[in-house]
Amino acid sequence: MKIAVLGGGNGSFAAAGDLTLAGHEVRLWRRDEQAAAAHRSAGGSVAVKDYAGDNEARLAVVTSDLAAAAAGVELILCPTPAFAQPAIAAKLAPLLSDGQVVFLPPGSFGSFIFAQAARDAGNRASVSFAETGTLPWLARKHGPHAVRISGRGKRLPTGVFPQSRAADALRVIAVAFPDAIEPCGDALSGALMNAGPIIHPPLILMNAGPIEHFDRWDIHKEGTQPSVRRVTDRLDAERIAVREALGYGPPHFPLADHYAREGDEWMYGRGSHEKLTDSGDWHEHLVLTEHRYMLEDTRIGLSLLVSVAALVGVDTPLARGFLALGSAICGEDFLRSGRTLASLGLGGLDRSALQALLRDGFA
Repeated sequence: MKIAVLGGGNGSFAAAGDLTLAGHEVRLWRRDEQAAAAHRSAGGSVAVKDYAGDNEARLAVVTSDLAAAAAGVELILCPTPAFAQPAIAAKLAPLLSDGQVVFLPPGSFGSFIFAQAARDAGNRASVSFAETGTLPWLARKHGPHAVRISGRGKRLPTGVFPQSRAADALRVIAVAFPDAIEPCGDALSGALMNAGPIIHPPLILMNAGPIEHFDRWDIHKEGTQPSVRRVTDRLDAERIAVREALGYGPPHFPLADHYAREGDEWMYGRGSHEKLTDSGDWHEHLVLTEHRYMLEDTRIGLSLLVSVAALVGVDTPLARGFLALGSAICGEDFLRSGRTLASLGLGGLDRSALQALLRDGFA
């Protein structure tokens, strides 16, 4: 299958390398022309390191020309941080063509942003937009053109906008991720599967002292203590309560399963937390006010959760509390600068109107 991967970060490199090694024709788009040119000059490959050893993935294309990357591909994979989505969506919108699928892993409801951008650009092509609950790889870049993959997604709950096109969209995505894609309904259901806003805000905000004191700190190892875990479970209960209030059924992929050695498999399967901490890749330098855990998962992810919770009348004291802490640390009001139904232009819709839009799209 022809696949375009957008971005130059950890997830994009993992996607480009892994999907190339799986036999797909992958075009990697990077916004930075100098970075793209340097990558081409170095051979246009991604060195993939994992439990099986080291492999060189020779990409079909490395380019800063988005039109060249997107033309004729079946799947457009965008694993960039959520705060980069609006700008990329605006660039991609006029380039989309019939039958293409845009997949955001994860999305923070970015699938709606991409669909909205296409509509606003006057593009009436039949395109599907989808998102899932986590990045399909536990990955960190090792150098400019190399990535280490510590784990891969085994269960990827995926929602589609509009939901009426879900069957075709999921069929395309499943070619890239065989046996991993699990339908979870519409795009908002997919957004409310996002694990980042549940796991990361407590880890960075309850470990703010060590993060700013030590040059390197592993929030998943030293930072994941019993008191923190109790908080993440309570925060996750707020997410699940919102899902249930919207009528989304199980499985809700509770974060507790990520840490459990028995019971239901989580998105990365059993033992994934140990793989993550054993790799040492997350013993890293974090700038608290600039990291995506703050600007994506806290500001965008939790503001979305709180906004949707307000629509359905669910109380979210922990989500609001972490939003307030992040706002104080960064000196901005995350409820204003984040991603809410109002900021997406959906603030005037009641629940039934929103669900009709999610089902049918802009038709």
